[in-house]
Amino acid sequence: MYKYARKAFFQLDAETAHNIAIDAIGAAERSGLMRLFAQKVPDDPVELMGLTLPNPVGLAAGLDKNGEAYNGFGAMGFGFVEVGTVTPRPQPGNPKPRLFRLVESGGIINRMGFNNKGVHYMVDRLKHRRYGGVLGVNVGKNFDTPVENAADDYCYCMKAVYPYADYITANVSSPNTKGLRDLQFGKSLDDLLVAIKEQQDKLSQQYDRYVPLAVKIAPDVDREGIKQIAESFVQHNIDGVIATNTTIDKTAVANQPHGNEEGGLSGEPLQERSTEVVAQLASELKGALPIIGVGGIHDGKSAAEKIRAGATAIQFYSGFIYEGPELIREAADAIASVRRGA
Repeated sequence: MYKYARKAFFQLDAETAHNIAIDAIGAAERSGLMRLFAQKVPDDPVELMGLTLPNPVGLAAGLDKNGEAYNGFGAMGFGFVEVGTVTPRPQPGNPKPRLFRLVESGGIINRMGFNNKGVHYMVDRLKHRRYGGVLGVNVGKNFDTPVENAADDYCYCMKAVYPYADYITANVSSPNTKGLRDLQFGKSLDDLLVAIKEQQDKLSQQYDRYVPLAVKIAPDVDREGIKQIAESFVQHNIDGVIATNTTIDKTAVANQPHGNEEGGLSGEPLQERSTEVVAQLASELKGALPIIGVGGIHDGKSAAEKIRAGATAIQFYSGFIYEGPELIREAADAIASVRRGA
């Protein structure tokens, strides 16, 4: 059924299609129609950051930025759903057009710029949770917050969503907010990790509930940079790492329509590099904290590769756009086979 819907959506501008889909999925779940699209996804519980996932297949942040359709995505069979990126204040993001399909390669380029309705709008949506799986909230800084004050924005969002999230992700790796990726390295990273861990500790005491904290990193980091990031995460007791965000390297798509657009590239062209980062992280971390593998997953084989590289669970976004809900079951089946040793 999805191939017919995709054909119609792909006739539209990418962002227009995205907004229509979010509205439709949210409405379908609220009206009970989502049960018509339910599919059997294998029960394959996985422990991740102290949480039990029904299955290790998740929806990556970026698709449901404001928490408007997560109940619907959950009803499709995702073991976990991550909403956001959300910022303290609403912001429009970068000028349009800012979202481009690269159909030839199964890729997407975006320069959205953390467009969202603000964390308090999202909180109002999270209060109406019906999804029984694991829910993550991805947080970031407003575009006009100086990088040296970024921790204030992350901590503000953490405080707002803490009662409703099963885990929280600090996004320090989007290429579409000026200076954000500087937070991945050196003193800037250490200062941020200290601040968000202190906030986590305060909130866990306030609510008598520990909400794990993950950090999402970029694929455009060399081996030494990955080593330093891993050491910082272990030192500061970060609960998990998500690898990876989009890439600024568009060499693989340079000759395709829209291949030279500014922004981050996701989808199949990112598959190999993101898997390399997962493997390098796994080598450096040696099991000290779990990895969620993201980037280029478009079928069961590519999902299984992330697990073999060292990921505990996986997420996708672009693959869902191209392949639809059936990818959830295909990925879950492939991962279950890996976990059985098949």
